[in-house]
Amino acid sequence: MSQFFQIHPDNPQKRLIDRAVQIIRDGGVIAYPTDSGYALGCHLGDKKAVERIKWLRALDDKHNFTLVCSDLSEIGTYAKVDNAVFRLLKAHTPGPYTFILQATTEVPRLLLHPKRRSIGVRVPDHQITRSLLDALGEPLMSVTLIPEDEALPMTDAEDIRDRYGAHLDLIIDGGACHLEPTSVIDLRELPPRVVREGRGDVAPFQE
Repeated sequence: MSQFFQIHPDNPQKRLIDRAVQIIRDGGVIAYPTDSGYALGCHLGDKKAVERIKWLRALDDKHNFTLVCSDLSEIGTYAKVDNAVFRLLKAHTPGPYTFILQATTEVPRLLLHPKRRSIGVRVPDHQITRSLLDALGEPLMSVTLIPEDEALPMTDAEDIRDRYGAHLDLIIDGGACHLEPTSVIDLRELPPRVVREGRGDVAPFQE
């Protein structure tokens, strides 16, 4: 069974954050709260952990993985960002958006879309997630925790423990999350293209 940490959503306990980060660095797969639903995360480039997440989510090789980043400067390390894209990112981060961009060579090949060489990036507005990223010092490889054959992400840590507890190393209970997933915006070419409408307002990307 997985470990289960109850972490305060506004004032995360440093001791528990540090333990969570160690689990990630040791190759663990975690479920954690974000400003949309709960997500699955693992260490950047950990092939075994990525394969476990693919299995848990029943994902194929064409799925666009997401790097959850602490800020815009970190996005610039892993994705190609010109001035126009930077302005869009600055206006909408942190927030419940995932942006698809062309990846740089810093992104491990196992995370890339096999044909498009693209990567999802996001800067969430959630204190637990931001504390994890600050302690980790690098992005978290992540996917929204949407069960197979369902459309909406899981929002309750107890439900996640009941369903996935045997297959995760850690579940972080940060309270209930929003029901909607992130809005997904493709910024590889302008004007932007809305791939999925979720919690983030997509109107600014359709003007």
